[in-house]
Amino acid sequence: MLFPPSFFWPYFSHQPRSSGKDWCTAPSRESKQSLDQWSSSKMDDPQEAWLPITESRSGNVVTAVFHLLSSGIGIQALLLPVAFATLGWAWGAICLSLAFTWQLYTIWILVQLHEPIPGSRTRYSRYLQLAIAAFGPRLGKLLAIFPVMYLSGSTCIMLIIKGAGFMELLFKLVCEGGATCDAESLTGAEWFLVFTCMAIALAQPPNLNSIAGFSLCGAMSAIGYCTLIWVLPISRDRPSGVMAGMLDILNANGMIVLAFRGHNLVLEIQGTLPTSLTNPSKRTMWRGVSVSYMIIAMCQFPLAIAGFWVYGNKIPPNGGMLTAFFQFHGHDTSKSVKGLVCLLVVIHCLSSFQIYAMPVFDNLEFRYVSMKNRRCPWWVRLGFRLFFGGLAFFIAVALPFLPRLAPLIGGITLPLTLVYPCFMWILIKKPHQKGHAAEWCLNLGVGCLGIFLSVLLVVAAAWDLAIKGLHATFFKPPL
Repeated sequence: MLFPPSFFWPYFSHQPRSSGKDWCTAPSRESKQSLDQWSSSKMDDPQEAWLPITESRSGNVVTAVFHLLSSGIGIQALLLPVAFATLGWAWGAICLSLAFTWQLYTIWILVQLHEPIPGSRTRYSRYLQLAIAAFGPRLGKLLAIFPVMYLSGSTCIMLIIKGAGFMELLFKLVCEGGATCDAESLTGAEWFLVFTCMAIALAQPPNLNSIAGFSLCGAMSAIGYCTLIWVLPISRDRPSGVMAGMLDILNANGMIVLAFRGHNLVLEIQGTLPTSLTNPSKRTMWRGVSVSYMIIAMCQFPLAIAGFWVYGNKIPPNGGMLTAFFQFHGHDTSKSVKGLVCLLVVIHCLSSFQIYAMPVFDNLEFRYVSMKNRRCPWWVRLGFRLFFGGLAFFIAVALPFLPRLAPLIGGITLPLTLVYPCFMWILIKKPHQKGHAAEWCLNLGVGCLGIFLSVLLVVAAAWDLAIKGLHATFFKPPL
């Protein structure tokens, strides 16, 4: 059976941040009304109400869709036509479909494991908590801390680099280039600073549920530029000499796999939803996942197919569809349309920064709450956000070549998306002890295949860097 039933799981010893009794016993013969009143407010650790991710649990399907879309669609999707140029029509479509199904299945596992026993005291609203519960304190931290922190912090850094670059491009489009534009333009580091200041200024809402409006803006802008960037080229003439080429199959599969992101935020987003015995949070969350990933599929599949049809082997490996669009069709596209595309990318980068920075803010505030045993004052919360913004800005300026390392480090962190959920299902649900051998074999096989794929992608990315070189320039952001 592909989707195993999520019933009761054995008790295990590692339960992060639990205090008092480990489980709350729900009344067995109460009315439906009393069961609904057995809500998440009675299940949470008191400290959960002081932290940004779980401070508010008043989310719903709509807010979950906004968060999932804002975090699930990214600049990486614009490289999908590059992968198709390597794999061709048939294998490109097959690999994209398999990757989409695989990551959707692991998201389903995370949604089920968020609240293993409906009505219990334990809700794993952070990926690290679930990893510790499944693998134990030492192994869980060893396996999950680096991928989670990388996918949060490093994504924010790359959003600064990409967002600042498109802000500069938008500025040049507005002032129409020329000597005056070049004289008034900022340096690369100054554009980084402008973007970071805007992102941190917007990062003042206290919790994840309160940034739903930003996620809505991010979702709409991402859908907008992903749609425009393939609709506009197919309405114009194709470049001459377009044909399918063969580059590197492993790197192409890496582009497809890394186009899907946001697994490190699934549990956090579900943590903003209310729960009860009659309506557990997994039902609401899965409805949100179904809607959002239907929209993501409607964005990414046409983008990959149309982009490959228009540009074929002429699509640049660095930059993907955006670079190809400005290179081949920039001359016959109005300045206002090109400016709109750049503006949508900047809005999406600013909005995605908010949701990807939230786990970092949550971790910083958790340190304070653990030491002081009280809620963070507003000035401490502000200081944490300024500290993270300054650190992200410094790393972006110091390592402007970080996007070149994304395939290598992305391959290292890929198990968080495709591997760990399968093994955590086995360790927590223990299907082999309940006579569900097929479930055990399925998850073990998928997990092992994910490890093998991750190793191949790391080797391919390292080999690509060895052949082409890194061209690292420290503290020299591009102008």
